[in-house]
Amino acid sequence: MDSQPAAGLLTIAILGGTGDLGSGLAKAWARAGHRIVIGSRSPERAADLAAELGNACVAPYTQAVELADVVVIAVPFSSHEAVLSEIRAAAQGKIVVDAVVPLVPPRVSTVQLPAEGSAAQIAQATLGPGVRVVSAFHNVGAAKLHLGERVDCDVLVFGDDQMARELVTGLARQVALRGIDAGALANSAAAEALTSVLIGLNRRYKVKGAGIRITGLEEADPAGAGQ
Repeated sequence: MDSQPAAGLLTIAILGGTGDLGSGLAKAWARAGHRIVIGSRSPERAADLAAELGNACVAPYTQAVELADVVVIAVPFSSHEAVLSEIRAAAQGKIVVDAVVPLVPPRVSTVQLPAEGSAAQIAQATLGPGVRVVSAFHNVGAAKLHLGERVDCDVLVFGDDQMARELVTGLARQVALRGIDAGALANSAAAEALTSVLIGLNRRYKVKGAGIRITGLEEADPAGAGQ
């Protein structure tokens, strides 16, 4: 498959596709017309989701990656490195979107970034320079995606490859208020850490899906990120 996907409809593999975020993203992108490949350790649940989506199929992780233009990793942090190692060969030449947050139970409302700096930096180091890792979707509450709505928040998109960032920013606009180019992959630590803060806010204020909004960009956004 072409490693430089053109603008428009894509084949998107979602690893951890039956989880709350993964399945929410799958539903949103399927509604937008993309073909979804659900990578899951729970084939029965994955088959049910694929039937619901229509333009979707189920595949083991490595095969899902091979079929995809863009790969999204939405697995728990405890499985992150094992999944990265499993798909490393298949992911070469691909854009891999890491949505993993380094949550360490039971203190998930306390920031606990890894020694490497962030989950995204672990992904890039494990997958190697032949993979364009982009980090995004950490702060997206999936409940509205499951209701067929866009999430009322901004999605910060990080990566060291500008074309890959732009593509993922476009995908973010299909699920949330805006996708915002937030710069280098190393900056992902800020969004990953913020997830624990948002979990704490949800608990403290008894809300669901607290998110973030970046102010002041409306007039300075020639690409129309707010569209």
